[in-house]
Amino acid sequence: MEKRLKDFEIAFSGLKLGEHQFDFQIDATFFEAFDYQDFEKADLQAKMKLLKRETQMALHLELEGKVWVPCDLTNEMFWLPLSAEAEVMVKFGDDFDDSEEDLLILPHGEHRFNVAQYFYEMAVLAKPLKVVHPDVEAGKMGQEILERLEALSPEEHSNEEQSEEVDPRWDKLKDLLN
Repeated sequence: MEKRLKDFEIAFSGLKLGEHQFDFQIDATFFEAFDYQDFEKADLQAKMKLLKRETQMALHLELEGKVWVPCDLTNEMFWLPLSAEAEVMVKFGDDFDDSEEDLLILPHGEHRFNVAQYFYEMAVLAKPLKVVHPDVEAGKMGQEILERLEALSPEEHSNEEQSEEVDPRWDKLKDLLN
């Protein structure tokens, strides 16, 4: 595991029962460890509350901050705010299993686990499918580009126009059905 991700390793065996707080700082090198290049820069604060009980642990994960991304319409770079939360239960079993998003099963005798993957997934899933610069949404920027895109977009034809453009050979085939 890359050194940068070792910072997200939690050694829980020495912790007392009760609630514990962990804080992490996430920058672009964190995403490079996952070979993810959509975030050119990142300034994210990650927090984890761990509630340790006798036989299990409950994790509350929070991610807050901003990432430097290009606008999908204008390609202009800007800081996109991100925010996400997740709950994960940690239980103990025979084998390691992280196949469910809100349940982590650790083998008996394990004394540490890594939360980097959870924060990575939270950040990537918090990014909207379509990233639009706030100035574009407010109409302050990119108007020339948007007008050009609109001018180049294909025109929609009405149903009447489409019916006029039907190939006459199809009409002959329809006659065969009758």
